[in-house]
Amino acid sequence: MLTNYLKIAWRNLRKQQGFAFINIFGLAVGLACCLLIMLYVLDELSFDRYNANAERIYRVQSDIKFGGNDMHFATTADPLGATLKKDYPQVEQFVRLHQRGNWLVKKAGETTNIRESDITFADSTLFDVFTLPFVAGDPKRALTEPNTVVISESAAKRHFGNQNALGQTLIFANKENYKVTGIIRDMPRNAHFRTDFFVTMLSDKYPWGQWLSNNHHTYIRLKAGRSGAPADPSVFAQNFEAVIEKYVGPQLLQMTGTTMEQFRKGNNQMKFWLIPLTDIHLHSKQQVELAPNGDIQYVYIFSAVALFILIIACINFMNLATARSSNRAKEVGVRKVMGSERQQLVGQFMTESVLTTVLAMGLSIVIVAVALPSFNNIAAKEIGLSQLVSPMLLPVLLILPIVVGLLAGSYPAFFLSSFQPIAVLKGRVNMSFRSVSLRSGLVVFQFMMSVVLIVGTIIVYRQLTYIQTTSVGFNRDHVLTINDLYSVGKQAETFKQEVLRLPGVVSGSLSGYLPTPSDRNDTVFFPEGQTNLNKGASMQSWGVDYDYVKTLGIQMAGGRDFSQAFGSDSSGMLLNEAAVKILGLKDPIGKRVWRFDDPEGKIRKTYTVIGVVKNFHFESLRRNIGALSMVLDANSGAASFRVSSTNLPVLMQQIEAKWKQLAPGLPFTYKFMDDSFDEMYRAEQRIGTIALTFAALAILIACLGLFGLAAFMAEQRTKEIGVRKVLGASVPSLIGLLSKDFLKLVLIAIVIASPLAWYAMHQWLADFAYKIDIEWWMFALAGILAVGIALLTVSFQSVKAALMNPVKSLRSE
Repeated sequence: MLTNYLKIAWRNLRKQQGFAFINIFGLAVGLACCLLIMLYVLDELSFDRYNANAERIYRVQSDIKFGGNDMHFATTADPLGATLKKDYPQVEQFVRLHQRGNWLVKKAGETTNIRESDITFADSTLFDVFTLPFVAGDPKRALTEPNTVVISESAAKRHFGNQNALGQTLIFANKENYKVTGIIRDMPRNAHFRTDFFVTMLSDKYPWGQWLSNNHHTYIRLKAGRSGAPADPSVFAQNFEAVIEKYVGPQLLQMTGTTMEQFRKGNNQMKFWLIPLTDIHLHSKQQVELAPNGDIQYVYIFSAVALFILIIACINFMNLATARSSNRAKEVGVRKVMGSERQQLVGQFMTESVLTTVLAMGLSIVIVAVALPSFNNIAAKEIGLSQLVSPMLLPVLLILPIVVGLLAGSYPAFFLSSFQPIAVLKGRVNMSFRSVSLRSGLVVFQFMMSVVLIVGTIIVYRQLTYIQTTSVGFNRDHVLTINDLYSVGKQAETFKQEVLRLPGVVSGSLSGYLPTPSDRNDTVFFPEGQTNLNKGASMQSWGVDYDYVKTLGIQMAGGRDFSQAFGSDSSGMLLNEAAVKILGLKDPIGKRVWRFDDPEGKIRKTYTVIGVVKNFHFESLRRNIGALSMVLDANSGAASFRVSSTNLPVLMQQIEAKWKQLAPGLPFTYKFMDDSFDEMYRAEQRIGTIALTFAALAILIACLGLFGLAAFMAEQRTKEIGVRKVLGASVPSLIGLLSKDFLKLVLIAIVIASPLAWYAMHQWLADFAYKIDIEWWMFALAGILAVGIALLTVSFQSVKAALMNPVKSLRSE
């Protein structure tokens, strides 16, 4: 019986090749979208799960409310990890990581450096906590001695070629020798951070060790319980309050004279908490992350989009199947007259449905194979086609076409098999109100989701345009930035002066920090005369030179800029308006503020406020503008030059030549400041592009469904159209008659979709401190687009029906 069903199903598909192509192609596009989104979602959910005992590994994070700031850090105090292991038997192991940014690295004996990014200091316990397979070396001893480093296979290839790197020497920053004691495989792409260099923490020379510092990423592995499950992290986290009282409190009192009780009474707070390792990538939104994270919100959104697209594709199948019902009606009548039972007819139609979805699944895999490279490029992923046959997705590939075929084919099968043989053989096929309402409801649902996607895409792109073009409070255009000038030492000032002599260079500055994505420097300042910690303010403290404000076009709100005419400016300070507010300074010019100038809190450094700059953005527009101070500091690591756009390629060559004269063997790397700002929103840009792509595909699939329903309705009204033409109806009036019902459905969809789209996008925009308003015209534009698309889709069938010869349509009468 099944063989016979398959033969008949194949013959029907070949007989109706146009219908079969539209049906299979629509399903294939929908299934391909679902598969791509599933690959994306599974990749996002797979982060860090490759680690052995991943379910028992946690990162300790800190939330600090102090000095008018509510701060959430992925980092904690330096001594925390060792203390937890010492005091609490539930902690099986710990490791600290400290990311130190970019360094110049070269093999001993070489003259040319390679700029390596994200050098990471780590404890020797690193390889006991994380699964990082060794290619060479002993993981138990690799980082146990000073000046040792473990590198990845890629780094070994870059620096040593085909030589054995183990035991070789690398020179960091042209002055520090490190012995390669291990080579590991490149870190997996689904790790929440990736680096090619792990340097022993014993070589991190900064005098850490303070409980009031906050510079290390601390990971712990909890012991397994009796059942093998990890210890309850919520129970263990209750110990953090005791840790703060026992260790943080005494140091706080020693340095500031403030007890922890007084600290809390000042509306301040400090707490540690645990986040599972496997949750970091999607759920952690802390400051000072090791690398940009994903967002579980987008996983939910794209999962919903995949489901909606699949539903839309199934609806199309149903509408297209019922659209050709009159073509199959006589076939059903003949089969029933010849003795076929209803369950046999249902089986026949369901077999056709499943065969169609199996063919569509095959085509969808081809579409995925073709689209995957572009998708990877857009989504910044490295997903391989082989992941389709992973243990998670292979069952889906096998089961999904059958399930979709049965679900999508169920209504057409039962609908067609319900025809009465006498009626259909006489050409009378009456549609019930229930079936018409169902099909209309399905079209409303399709376009409702399409309008939500259109509105969402409009708002995402408007927000991205806003954050990329809105004024940030300084002039970021045509500013060339060169980082890591520490590598040239005292020649940094010489380099600046040489570049300033070039035609086309307007101004230049050396500084420790730039208003671009980079490490930050939180420091606590106190107004003069105040020693109570509750009167302190936490803010950024940047070392700059005399030309910093002028070069970046930062606007003064009061007082004056740094000037070489005032020798006292060496202890002068510029504050932004947010810092003035948080310090409570009513007339800030001439006021004095101080900070601790050593890790132990024994030395104090005092500054005089000489000027106030207007607030400007130095972080993502997701956050409010924070407090900022600027002081003169000769120890500068970054250069910024305002340049003319005229003949820029030649100017860049001249600047590079100056660099090579002063720093032979050091790579010349640079960025423009506006590009650095754009990098902060790469994730949103990717999400916007993905959303636009899937929105367009969802609309395409919805149009196929509308095309099917238009064909169905035109087929049902053939005799009515014939009568109207005989009575003198014009072609335009007939087109309007056939189109208005569909426009009503689309308008209903717009009304339902608008509040849903508003709520969804209002939630998305809530993550931004600075955002656009959701305006009425966005919904109007989405509605116009939906109506226009619907009219274009329906007009083909409407025109075709209106132009039909009435003699042909009335023949059966």
